[in-house]
Amino acid sequence: MAEFTWDAIDRKAVDTARVLAADSVEAAGNGHPGTAMSLAPVAHLLFQKVMRRDPSDSTWIGRDRFILSAGHASILQYVQFYLHGYGLELEDLQHLRKWGSKTPGHPEYGHTDGVEITTGPLGQGLASAVGFGYAQRFERGLFDPETADGESPFDHFTYVIAGDGDMQEGVTNEAASLAGRQQLGRLVVFYDSNQISIEDDTDIAFSEDVAARYEALGWHVQHVDWKKTGEYSEDVEELYRAVEAAKAETTKPSLIVLKTIIGWPSPTKQNSGKIHGSALGGEELKGLKEVLGFDPEQTFHVDPEVLEYTRGAITKGQAEHAEWTKTFDAWAAANPEKKAMLDRINAGELPEGLEEALPVFPTEKAVSTRAASGKVINAIAPLMPEFWGGSADLAESNLTTIEGAKSFGPAEASTKTWSTDPYGRVLHFGIREHAMGSILSGIVLHGNTRPFGGTFLIFSDYMRPAVRLAALMKAPAIYVWTHDSIALGEDGPTHQPIEQITALRAIPGLDVVRPADANEVSYAWLEMLKHKDRPAGIALSRQNLPVFERGEGEASGDTFASAKNVGKGAYVLAEAPNGTPDVILIATGSEVQIAVDAREQLKGEGINARVVSAPSLEWFFEQSENYREQVLPKAVTARVSVEAGIAMSWRDIVGDKGRSVSIEHFGASADYQRLFAEFGFTTEHVVAAAKESIAAS
Repeated sequence: MAEFTWDAIDRKAVDTARVLAADSVEAAGNGHPGTAMSLAPVAHLLFQKVMRRDPSDSTWIGRDRFILSAGHASILQYVQFYLHGYGLELEDLQHLRKWGSKTPGHPEYGHTDGVEITTGPLGQGLASAVGFGYAQRFERGLFDPETADGESPFDHFTYVIAGDGDMQEGVTNEAASLAGRQQLGRLVVFYDSNQISIEDDTDIAFSEDVAARYEALGWHVQHVDWKKTGEYSEDVEELYRAVEAAKAETTKPSLIVLKTIIGWPSPTKQNSGKIHGSALGGEELKGLKEVLGFDPEQTFHVDPEVLEYTRGAITKGQAEHAEWTKTFDAWAAANPEKKAMLDRINAGELPEGLEEALPVFPTEKAVSTRAASGKVINAIAPLMPEFWGGSADLAESNLTTIEGAKSFGPAEASTKTWSTDPYGRVLHFGIREHAMGSILSGIVLHGNTRPFGGTFLIFSDYMRPAVRLAALMKAPAIYVWTHDSIALGEDGPTHQPIEQITALRAIPGLDVVRPADANEVSYAWLEMLKHKDRPAGIALSRQNLPVFERGEGEASGDTFASAKNVGKGAYVLAEAPNGTPDVILIATGSEVQIAVDAREQLKGEGINARVVSAPSLEWFFEQSENYREQVLPKAVTARVSVEAGIAMSWRDIVGDKGRSVSIEHFGASADYQRLFAEFGFTTEHVVAAAKESIAAS
């Protein structure tokens, strides 16, 4: 263990951090000062003495990652960013939680330099940190699998601060179970066990032995109790020894259970819910400063010697960065092909030849879009080594397996069906959809790989909080959601998504993609991979769908448009027979074939219908106004949307005179042909709706 020092200047820096946290929350008028005050020694230890980070370069790939899962205590992180030179200044602390500040109420990825991930919804930070652990190991295997442990430029640690609230959220248990199974030895979590939440003592609702639970999940667990003697003593050296022991345990993730007093050393509000989620108040803040030897009349005071000491982290970090660069340069010289791959990935470029490698599906045989997706995944994988993923125990249904690849996991995780490798490409999340979503976000934000994860569309509800955060962070995870409508059939209404597509479209920044046939699937995958600034979910059919015979360009006469138009979000698949539509039929997914059949029937009755395939409304609304007018001319007010879900998404598109063929109630258990007939997803129903809309127009 490296020599440990904790001098008077360290103690002064810690006390300065406590007072700055209290002053900041007081200036804001609201916030969470208690945890920031009591964990100031932990944060100082990490930022000053433990983590390998360069405050002048927050994107350095060799850095240790820091995740504040207890995101409500954001000021804890902001104070350390100020003290250690990450670009925040006193003015930023003075504007905590204010409009336009760099210090929002919870840490936001992409908003404040140095923040690795958006946290706040409890449990998400810790769960996503497991994804950081996944990504670190997979990246190591991708670029430098042979170098001894601890000697590769791709070796680093992920440190997490979590609290009682994180441990109560179910998603952390899901993710921690996976972390234990995966033996993520470079993941170190500090559990601030202060036993206080907003409703005060957590005993009212939370009494389990968290340490025993994590031991059962396969974690290395240590205890550091600053209350053990009956007198509160912040034994930072003991905590440092625990950190070093955690780093030395390479076969298990580590949990350090730290017993603290929230709000220490606030005179009267410490160890209470009163200091968890509200400002101290003038008298209590004055008392805190007096206890710590600060002038109670001064606010935001920082002794110059403290700032000089803490900002020494810049020079130290730059020196560590320079030493790392020597190792990295040696690796690059020895591995020119892998260095070229890393450069391509860092530049945000897809490999050459990817579009040419996409499968082209013949028209003779109907193919479910989930089956087509499986083939596309396996066409992409050989060209894109950073592409990896799997399923929440539904691989045979989602068809998300990269064929011939090993599963990601330690050797002892192998089964009769799956052969594991620590650097494998096939992910198995078990029946843990929520953790899967969080882990995918962690993998993406860690950088340098591109993950996907699958489940049934109905279970997107289980992962929705993680999906929403991915959209907020612009993290380009890809979700494969199969069994996308009542057409999954006999499993019945519990498994038949009705409102999910519309509900997912309501998330700003999430692309929802529902391709109409196998060839649309190919180009949907290509478009999703092109987007680096948002997550996407692709909704896929269980049932086989016809593969449309298409031309090479735009729709004309009876020639259907090329599937290359998918990237536009919506396009004219089949033009009106005379070139001028009387009505526009707009459909997605498996219902496009119904619209195509309705076009033919209407043609026989002298009615000219245009069919628009709309795989992604998000992509469509990004197109120019001119393009959107070409596809959906305002002059044509007779419109019919056809989608096997609720119609809420379509109101603005079809307008007052339009009609929607939809389902506004739960489904039933039967084969999909019967369900479509019973619930009106038929050619006849679409034809009738078209005539109604024409009459209304």
